[in-house]
Amino acid sequence: MQTLIENVNIVNPFEEIKTHQNVLIEDNLIKEISSGNINADNVIDGEDNYLLSGFIDCHTHIFAKGFHKQENMANPLGLHFYNAVPHALQTINAGVTTIRDCGSADLSFKLAQKSKLFTAPKIHLSITPLVMTGGHFDLLLPSGWDMEIIYPGFPKGRCDGVEEVLKKTREVKRAGADFIKVMASGGVLTTNSSPEFAQFNKKELKTIVNEASANNMKVSAHCHSLKGMNNCISAGFSSIEHGTFIDKKTSKRMVENNVSLVPTLLVHQYLYENGFPEWDSYANEKTEKLKEIIKVHKENITTAYSEGVNILMGTDSGVIPHGHNLEELTHLTDIGMSESEAIASGTVKAAEFLGFDNLGLVRQNYIADLILVNSNPLDDVSTLKDNDNILKVIQEGCVVK
Repeated sequence: MQTLIENVNIVNPFEEIKTHQNVLIEDNLIKEISSGNINADNVIDGEDNYLLSGFIDCHTHIFAKGFHKQENMANPLGLHFYNAVPHALQTINAGVTTIRDCGSADLSFKLAQKSKLFTAPKIHLSITPLVMTGGHFDLLLPSGWDMEIIYPGFPKGRCDGVEEVLKKTREVKRAGADFIKVMASGGVLTTNSSPEFAQFNKKELKTIVNEASANNMKVSAHCHSLKGMNNCISAGFSSIEHGTFIDKKTSKRMVENNVSLVPTLLVHQYLYENGFPEWDSYANEKTEKLKEIIKVHKENITTAYSEGVNILMGTDSGVIPHGHNLEELTHLTDIGMSESEAIASGTVKAAEFLGFDNLGLVRQNYIADLILVNSNPLDDVSTLKDNDNILKVIQEGCVVK
């Protein structure tokens, strides 16, 4: 099938805008880009708007709706899956055509998306994060109730010691994971842990990486802790998520060891401004943690950027409501990125990190994941945070918005 998008201005980061272009899509690829006439049966008038690559959110939780444990206990398990349908549509409508899910989604979502059972971003799965006993996302409460959602095909993430983390890595791979996610420090939302403390020891972390590498899988770390980040760098992790307490020395180590950073700047600010449900008895404790984290996070990520760390766009959507994804770009420009750099962090740089060499740019023979927007984001990237400014979304050649 061929689709022609006529009269658009092509936006690729770090390139001059190509005005008044016609883009021919054949099946799922960009077949031709030209300022001359191209014939096709199916024609979309771009109306002199701006065409750029669909975005990749490198840190989401597409099944999640706030990670409220009480709701998990009260609701039937089916809601856990049905929630993904509106979340997926909200994500597509925000201009995101691919996501990297850092915990909660399973293989069913990936298969449903491929079968086009509903409109959804393509997904790279971690299934469930590995967490040590008493660590971030160990959801066994002091009451004795274990609030972790488990079901066939979705293994429990808790593990300790070299033998258990080895087996758990294999279980998560068996469940369909594309990469391994590890909780390598405490977190804000888990009441029995603190963000500044490292979790898992060096032998455990290295065992996870060795097993993942044997299967050509990357390993990602939820990590706020400075010690935790350095442990993960030494172990051979591919990315650090959040990186709240990162410093100049650790930033240099990340550059030297080709470790990427997904800072998720939006999530902390959003939670601090909007709070938690009234019934959350730990809300005050979480808010106090956030207050301290927000003070240092932006400053430290600015340091990481200035040291040349490869920064990728990720939002932690699912912890916060879905559909705000491209608001993260404004936070990236706040730390000093140019508009081009911010856009690249969620398009071509993210695609490269995921292993694609034909995704993330509007270019011939690239995958036709595209968005049409009503103003030039290289002038002001903040226009992309308003979903009404994203006029069309095309995923593998098909219009999905």
